[in-house]
Amino acid sequence: MAYPIRDERCPYCGNFEFVKAFSQGQGCVIGIENQWGMGQELHHVICRRCGSVVRSYVRNPEALLKKKNRRI
Repeated sequence: MAYPIRDERCPYCGNFEFVKAFSQGQGCVIGIENQWGMGQELHHVICRRCGSVVRSYVRNPEALLKKKNRRI
């Protein structure tokens, strides 16, 4: 399903329609300070016309930080 991003256009082709996707498994993001924590799915906004990834993000960036007072 394509969706418009308000006032955004693809910087490569000028299109206004994008699709959302995400990476799983080996494509997850793990924080450097919290390498033993759970990884986060990497989400992408992709131009529907040219296929360029115009934005990548994680939904919960706090999960990438080191936990304080963590006992092993």
